[in-house]
Amino acid sequence: MKTIVLLAALMGAVSAPVAAEAKGCIKGAIVGGVAGHVAGHGKLGAVAGCVIGHHEANKHQERDQQQDQRANQNRQGQ
Repeated sequence: MKTIVLLAALMGAVSAPVAAEAKGCIKGAIVGGVAGHVAGHGKLGAVAGCVIGHHEANKHQERDQQQDQRANQNRQGQ
């Protein structure tokens, strides 16, 4: 039963939009919590997943901003 609930929560988190500040944290916490639960450390896994997920989301956001800046520079140069 716990597995079904965790999988349902995971599917909901993956498909639901999240707030800008929590971007990556919620998804990472769910994935980390599931992995940590399997290893016997659910709360620790959730915290680590949140940190890693937030870090990854920031990297993606920074990359997207750099791509936007390059596109704007190319448009202005034409």
